[in-house]
Amino acid sequence: MQTLLQDLRYGSRMLFKAPNYTLIAILTLALGIGANTAIFSVINAVLLRPLSYEESDRLAVLYETNLQQGRDDIGVSYPNFTDWRAQSQSFEQLAAFRSGGIIFTGKGEPARLQAAVVSADFFALLRVKPLRGRVFLPEEDKIGGPPVAVVSRAFWQSQFGADERLIGQQITLDGKSKTVIGVMPSNFGLPPGDQTDVWLALGALADGMQNRAVHTLTAIGRLKPGVTLQQAQTELGTIANRIQQQYPAADPGHGVNIISGYESLTKNARPALLTLLVAVSFLLLIACANVANLLLARAETRQKEIAIRMALGATRGRIVRQLLTESLLLAVAGGAIGLLLAAWGLDALAGALPEDLPRAKEIGVDRVVFGFTGALSVLTGLIFGIIPALTRARPALNETLKEGGRTSAAFGRGRIRSALIVSEVALSLALLVGAGLLIKSFWRLMQVNPGFQPDHLLTMNVALIGEKYKETGQVISFFRELPARLGALPGVKAVSAVSVLPISGGDGNGNLTIDGRDFPPAQTPAASYRRILPNYFSAMGIPLKQGREFSERDTGAEKVVIINEGMARRFWPDGDAVGKRIKVGPPQNEPWLTIVGVVGDVKNIGLEASPLLATYEPHAQRPWSAMNLAIRTETGPLSLSAAVRGELRAMEKDLLIRNPSTMDERIRLSVAPRRFNMALLAAFAALALLLAAAGAYGVVSYTVTQRVHEIGVRMTLGAQVNDVLKLIIGQGMKLVLCGAVVGLMAAITLTRWMEGLLFGVPPTDLWTYGVAAALLMLVALFACWLPARRATKVDPMVALRCE
Repeated sequence: MQTLLQDLRYGSRMLFKAPNYTLIAILTLALGIGANTAIFSVINAVLLRPLSYEESDRLAVLYETNLQQGRDDIGVSYPNFTDWRAQSQSFEQLAAFRSGGIIFTGKGEPARLQAAVVSADFFALLRVKPLRGRVFLPEEDKIGGPPVAVVSRAFWQSQFGADERLIGQQITLDGKSKTVIGVMPSNFGLPPGDQTDVWLALGALADGMQNRAVHTLTAIGRLKPGVTLQQAQTELGTIANRIQQQYPAADPGHGVNIISGYESLTKNARPALLTLLVAVSFLLLIACANVANLLLARAETRQKEIAIRMALGATRGRIVRQLLTESLLLAVAGGAIGLLLAAWGLDALAGALPEDLPRAKEIGVDRVVFGFTGALSVLTGLIFGIIPALTRARPALNETLKEGGRTSAAFGRGRIRSALIVSEVALSLALLVGAGLLIKSFWRLMQVNPGFQPDHLLTMNVALIGEKYKETGQVISFFRELPARLGALPGVKAVSAVSVLPISGGDGNGNLTIDGRDFPPAQTPAASYRRILPNYFSAMGIPLKQGREFSERDTGAEKVVIINEGMARRFWPDGDAVGKRIKVGPPQNEPWLTIVGVVGDVKNIGLEASPLLATYEPHAQRPWSAMNLAIRTETGPLSLSAAVRGELRAMEKDLLIRNPSTMDERIRLSVAPRRFNMALLAAFAALALLLAAAGAYGVVSYTVTQRVHEIGVRMTLGAQVNDVLKLIIGQGMKLVLCGAVVGLMAAITLTRWMEGLLFGVPPTDLWTYGVAAALLMLVALFACWLPARRATKVDPMVALRCE
C-alpha cells in the first residue's frame, strides 16, 4: 500500500509538471469515455435492464401470422385468443389487451385518456397488485358483466386529488358510467412506462369481437416453469392448425408466433443501439491511440529520468508499474469528466430521443452506469498505457545517459506511433462510411413521394362525445356541415377529413373478397380501409386516376368504394376496375361495395413501407365519431389553428380537439428514429475524424521536431520549400493511405450489419465509400500540411547548431 501511495504521489507530480499534455490527454479521454457512457446508459435502460415484472423471463407475447402477407406480428382475434387459453397447457396464464383512446367527462373540459381493455388475468399474469381496491373478477370479464374500471395513480391524483372515496364511485367514460374498483401503482403499464390512465374489462365488450378475422388484440402469456418458448410455439402451432381446420373460411392462412416479452419490447431498437455502441467503441479506441501517441512523444523527454532510475536499481517491473499508474490517473480523471459529459449529454438527448424508443424514461446515470464508467476508465488506462509503459521501461542506458544520444528505442517507438496512426485512420474511415450510408439513406427516404402534397396542410383530431352523438344521424350531420363552415374561414382552400391520416399507420385491415373471383384459403389478400369526407383526395393532393370522387349523394342503398392504384393494377391490370364489386372484411357480414374511382397510391404506414392495397369509403356510408381533419391552407397552417378551433367550438362546444399539427411535422416525426440514428453516428464520425486528424498532426509534428537537423542539411544542400513539403507530407500521407485501405476493408465487413438500418442504399455503396475516403484524405492532408509548412521555416544554420 505504501508503494502504491508513493506511485500515486509521484505520478500526480509528473502530470502537474506537464499541464498542457495532461489537459489534452484528459479531455481526449473524457470525450471517448463520455460518449460510451451516454450510449451505454441508453442500452442499459432499453436492452439490458430486465423488465419490471416478477420473473419477467417467463413472459411471452403471442402474435398471429399470415405467410401470404409476409407478416409474423399480426394482432390476435378474440375467438382465437379464447381457444388458445382454453386448449394450451404451456402457459400458467394467458391474457389479452387492446390499447386506445377514451373520452373522460364530468370534471371540467372533456379529456382524452389512454385506455386499455384487458382480460381478467392481465394483472395477475404480470404479478402486479392494486394500490387501492381490487382488479377485475372473472365474472366481470364476460359479456354482460358489470361496468367497472381500474384507474392509474396519476389519473387518481390529477383528477380526484387522491381522494380515498373514489373506490366505488362512478366516472363517465365515452358517455357511459363506470364504477371505479381499483387504483394501480405508479408507472404501471404494458409495455413498461406506458402511460395508461384507465383499464376496462375485455370480456364485457366481447360481444362485438366475435369475428376471427378482426385482429385487434395483443396476447401475452406466462410460461409454466421449465417450458421453453419453442415448446410453447410447437403446441400453439398445433392448436392454430386445428382452429384453421375447424373454421376454414373464417380467417384462412393464419398461424401463431411466440416471442419473449423482452424480444417483443426491444427488437426494433436493438440494431440501431448496437450500431451506435460499436461507433462509440471505435471512438474510444481512437482516443486511446491518440493518448498513447502523446505518451510515446513524452517518453522522449523522460528517457534520461527513467535511465537514471534504472541505473540506481529500479527494476523494469517497477518502472512499468509507475508509468501505468500515471496512465490510470489520466484515465480516471478522463472518466470523471466523461461521466459529467454523459449526464449532460443525456439531458440534451432527452428531447431528441424517438417517441417509440421503449423505456426511454428509465434512461439515466445509475449505479450500473457508474460502475461501467469506472471499469471502462481502468480498462482505457491499461489499453493506452501498456505499450508506452513497456517501451519506455527498456531504454539503452549507455546511449541514453550520453547527452543528446539518439537510441534505437526511439526508432522503435516511431514504428509504434505509425501503427497507431494507421489504426486511428482505419477506425475513423469505417465510422465515416457508416455515417455516410445513414445520411444517404435518410436523404433517399426524404425524397420518397408520399402520394400526397404535405405542404400547407393543417391536421387535427376531433371527436364527438355525449348522448347527443350516440345517434349516427347526428354524427353524419355534424361532419356534413363541417367542410362548409371551416372552408369559409379566410386562408382556407379546402377541407375534408379521414378516419386515419396517411403516414401515421394504424390502418384497419380486412380480408378482400372480389366478385367473381375465388382465392385459395391461405392466399386471401387483405386491404386497408379508411372513412373519408367528400373532397378528401383534392384536399390532400392525391391524384384521381380513374372514375370520380365521393359526393354528398353517396349515401344511398348502393354502397360505394374508391380503391388505390396498387389494387387496381394487381386485380384489374386492363384498367377496368371502375364498376367492379368488392368486400372488405368477413364476407358473410359485409355488403358489396361498387368501385367508383381509383386514386394514386399513398404511403399510409410510413415513407419506407410499400403502399398496401387500400380502400376508401364515404363517412356517411359508415359513420365514425372521431375523424382527422385535413385542411389545405394558403398561408402557414399553424397560423389558422386558433381560428379553426374557434369555429369548431362554435359548432359544438363539447367537441374534443387534439393534436393540431402540420402534415410536414407528422412526416418529420415519422422519420425521427432514422434521423436520431443518423445524427448521432454522424456526430461520432466527425469527432473520430477530428481525433484522427489531431493524431496525424501530432505524429508529423513530432517527426518534424526530430528531423530538424536533417531538414537543415537538406536545405543547405539546395532543397527547396516544395521538396521539404513533399518529404514531410508524403511520409504522413503514406500512413494515412495505409489506414484508409484497412478502413475500407473493415467498412465493407462491418456495414453489412447495418443493412436493416438502410433505405434505398446498399451497404457497399461505392459513392459513399469514395466520398468518405476523399473527405478523410483531405482532412489528413491539411493535418500533415500544417507541420510540414512549419518545417519549411527552419533556418539551416540554427538547425545545424542545434544538432
